[in-house]
Amino acid sequence: MARGLLPELAMANIVYVLNGPNLNLLGTREPKTYGRTTLKDVEALCRATASRHSLELEFRQSSHEGELIDWIHEAAAREAWGMVINAGAYTHTSIAIHDALRAINIPIVEVHISNVFAREIFRHHSYVAPVANASLCGFGVEGYALAITGLVAIHESAAGKRG
Repeated sequence: MARGLLPELAMANIVYVLNGPNLNLLGTREPKTYGRTTLKDVEALCRATASRHSLELEFRQSSHEGELIDWIHEAAAREAWGMVINAGAYTHTSIAIHDALRAINIPIVEVHISNVFAREIFRHHSYVAPVANASLCGFGVEGYALAITGLVAIHESAAGKRG
């Protein structure tokens, strides 16, 4: 069975989308790398995608590691249906976020707007990837929609609805 799937339990149809440091600056920060789309635009994209799949959405951003960890714990306590996380630079540095994600039992998709493997070498390592069901990078902000759709595929696969 895939990580975090408990088909015998009724889980809330809530997807948490958590964004780490500097993502509040989308649209103005390094537009050649991240584009001109704002975080509000990303939230609208996520809400539309979640709605198409009859899912509720908790969309949050913080530049504070502890707050992100608190939200990870909250998602687990609420038995969230899944989580999409763009931990920003914490992806490459935070063992604490790794441990928080490892401690919860819900499906997780890691997402990055840019292709981290085409950038500086220090961005090539992720502390999130080993505890996620899947990782996406390089699709721009559309990666968020793909991540939510990916959560649907993970659930359908676990339920035997996909090969």
